Parts: sequence; C-alpha cells; structure tokens
Amino acid sequence: MVNFSNTVFKYKSEEDKSPTICGLNLDVKAGEVVALTGESGCGKTTIVRLINGLCPNFYEGDVTGDISVNGQNPSTQALFETAGCVGSIFQNPRTQFFNVDTTSEIIFAAENRGLDKQEIQNRFENVVSSFHIQKLLGRSIFELSGGEKQKIACASVAMMENDIIVMDEPSSNLDLCGIEQLRRIIEKWKAEGKTIIIAEHRLYYLRDLLDRLLVMEDGELIRSLNADEIRHLSTDKVNELGIRSLSMRDLLKGSVSQRGKEASGYRISELSYHYKSSDKGMCVRDLEIPTGQITAVIGLNGSGKTTFAKALCGLLKTQKDSIYIDGRKLSRKDRLRECFMVMQDVNSQLFSDSVMGELMLSYTERADKTRDEKEYVTKAEAILRDLDLYEVRERHPLSLSGGQKQRVAIADAVAADKRLIVFDEPTSGLDHKHMLEVADILKKLANMGKAILIITHDMELIKSCVGRVITMENGKPVDNYCLQDSNLNLLFEYFNKVITGHEPVTI
Repeated sequence: MVNFSNTVFKYKSEEDKSPTICGLNLDVKAGEVVALTGESGCGKTTIVRLINGLCPNFYEGDVTGDISVNGQNPSTQALFETAGCVGSIFQNPRTQFFNVDTTSEIIFAAENRGLDKQEIQNRFENVVSSFHIQKLLGRSIFELSGGEKQKIACASVAMMENDIIVMDEPSSNLDLCGIEQLRRIIEKWKAEGKTIIIAEHRLYYLRDLLDRLLVMEDGELIRSLNADEIRHLSTDKVNELGIRSLSMRDLLKGSVSQRGKEASGYRISELSYHYKSSDKGMCVRDLEIPTGQITAVIGLNGSGKTTFAKALCGLLKTQKDSIYIDGRKLSRKDRLRECFMVMQDVNSQLFSDSVMGELMLSYTERADKTRDEKEYVTKAEAILRDLDLYEVRERHPLSLSGGQKQRVAIADAVAADKRLIVFDEPTSGLDHKHMLEVADILKKLANMGKAILIITHDMELIKSCVGRVITMENGKPVDNYCLQDSNLNLLFEYFNKVITGHEPVTI
C-alpha cells in the first residue's frame, strides 16, 4: 500500500545541507496502523508529506529513491490525484481550512469532488454522530478553540472515506476527552480496513491500536516494534528510547514533590469577557496566580482557558477587570507591559528571519537598555542551548518543525523577562526529551520569582513541574488546589472522569 525504497529527501529551503530523510526503507501494508515517533525534527512530518505529495509538490526539495502509494508515486503525481486516495490531518488544522463556518468546512471536500447531494448528507450525518460534534455545527471557525478546530479537520477528512489516512500530531491540541474520541475514530477506521500512518509524540492512546511503532532519529528509522512488543515495552525501555509513555496507567500514578514556594502574585478580584456573536466567554472571581510557582489551568476544549489567559494578559478588551499586584490595580495597558503570552499557534508570533533574530527582538523592544547588546546575545545563546536550539539559531523560524517552533516561542518568552508569563499548550508537538527541557525552563523561571501560568492537557508536564492546578468548566474555575502527594488523587480523578466519560475506572 505504502512503500519507500532507499528514499532520500532534502528541502531546498533549508540551510543545513544534510537531508531530512536518509535512505528510508519502509513497507506499510493495507489495513495497518503505524505510528512514527522520535525527537522534534527527526523527519516524521516529512514522511507524512511524502505520502500525501506535499513534498516535493508544495514543500520544494530533491527526492531520490522510490516511493509508491497505492501503486502511484505521489512525488510525480498531481496533488488532487493523490488526495483521491490519501486523506491528511495536519498538526495545525487552521492551515487546511477553506471556509469560515464549521458545517461548510466539513462538507467542502465532498462538494468539491462532486459527490451526490444525498450521499453528502448521509456521510455528514454519520461523521457528526461519530465525532460527537453536534455542538460545533454552524459555528465560526475563528471562534473555535485549538482542539475544536482539530475535531473539525478530522471530520472533514472522514467525509472523504479515503483508503489511506496520514495524521501529523492529531492529538496535539486535543483535551483528554477529544483524544479518547480520536482513538475511537481511529479504531473505527482500523475496523474498516483503512491504512493509517500517524506522526505522533503522545502514544498512550494508540498503544492497543498500533500494528507497528517506528522510532526515528535524524531522518533514519532506528527501531521498529510490532504490536506485541509495544504492549510489553517496559517503562525503562520507553525511557531508554526517549519516547512518551505508552500507558495511561504510568501517566496516572507516582508522586510529586512541592514545586517552588508560593508568594503573593496577581490577585484577580473580577475578570470577565463574553464573545459578541455567541454565549461563550468566561468569568473569574477571587483567584490568585502566585509568583514563584507554576500554575496549570486544565479543562476541556472550549471551557474558557485560553480566553481567560488572553484577558489576563490584556489581549482582550474585557467587560470587567479588577486585577492587582502588590496592592496596585493594573490597567489593561499595565498588563500588556508586564505579561508575555506564548500562544497555542506559535506561527502567529514568529516575526524575524532567524531564530537568534527572534530573541533579539526582545532586546530591541526593552524600554531600558540595562544590558549592552553583547551581554544580551550571550544570554540569548544560553537560552537557545537550554532549549536545544543553538544549532538552528541562523535558520528561519518558519522552516523549523512544529516542535522546534514551539521551543523558539518559549525562548522568546524567557528572553522577554516579563513578570507574568503565560504558556498556552507549551508542549504541543514536543517529544519526551524536549518536554522535560521545557519543564526545567519553567521551573527556573518560577525560581526567579516569576508568575508562570500554563494551559495544558499534558499530564506528563503537570507531573514534571506544576505546583498549583486550576480546573475550568463553562468559563469558570471550579477547582483550585496546591498539587502534592496528599491530594494527587484530585488530579487523577479529574483525568479519569474526562477519559471515561464521567464513569469511574480502576487505574
């Protein structure tokens, strides 16, 4: 079904002269579910692009060796012909939308292919039911959360009923409930005999579905595990391979130690925002974001987490806001000066033509030049080394992998040296090694007396560094506690409830 034979691919736009894919030999049989994993930048996404024809037809580069997808070579075939048998779900769903409302987006590809009206209606009803997205119909694409956008992207691909489906980090912006729904969809596609190839860091939800797990490193396939090996892979072996956990049981056990020392921080007397075109929004009262510690905001997609973060940073014109620091009330302009937010879609906040240039923007924007430029460059280089970005410091940020771009945005936040730093899904698209590096950076910032707020669905990140947890539902905080061994069950119970659809389960 999918075959690579001595395949080499090198992007034309990259300054690095080494190829992204080096002599790949791979056979994926019809009906197999295969996951590609490995560090950010190892070549996972490029393999997906070679299968769906985006490399080299859209992302220009040089291909040698043989590629066969359903008997055809996608590198020489027109993209619309490859799209007839390969459905694609991208890491950033915004890049594959053609419409401004959800219903039109779901049916767009089927209409574009000229399917019968009744056939489109039948498929639409089946997809909406399978994905549980009735509440997302008729909505503006621009008002959806990142996870909600991903659900719409998956649904639009499901409409085409392709034999082959490639997915690039499909769970990166999904909450645990969304991930469970995604798992069920993949399970349904597998039962239908579809061939599914997934580039992914989160692996626990795929463990019982995978026929093979392929571990990549520097463009090469270094390890192939079959289904039996995957199910019996020990925790030590998982750590040795440098991949994310393969077991929900491992994610929901263990202990934490007190992280950082809470100090008085941002006191929110009232903060509210409501979207004009819908009844969605958020309202937060009597809440404090402490300095010297990392606070996680958790909750389902659409629960108001990102809206809360943007309003806190002054990025939204709120209906009401009373926020204090050290007894001083902060205006929206004050918050814009004191806060830095790493957004979920980091592409929207990368501006320079080099990674180092991105960090230097923070220097040029400083009101006081207390450090000379040479000292700042030294600091920027240290930040890049901490985040494993020094070797790509001269690369254009948008030429990097999704995980690398995420780390560039985090490096920007560190360089900005603000008092409150907000991270919206900072480990989206990150492998295990770089997730731990980000956790260490967050702990360093907290130890410097910063107030750190992270919006996350990443249980491994929470266990690695978080000291306080706030749970959001329907735009309001419903739980707020210091995370420690004595109340770790609160976190586990929440994730259990979400994963199992509010039914208790034994972990």
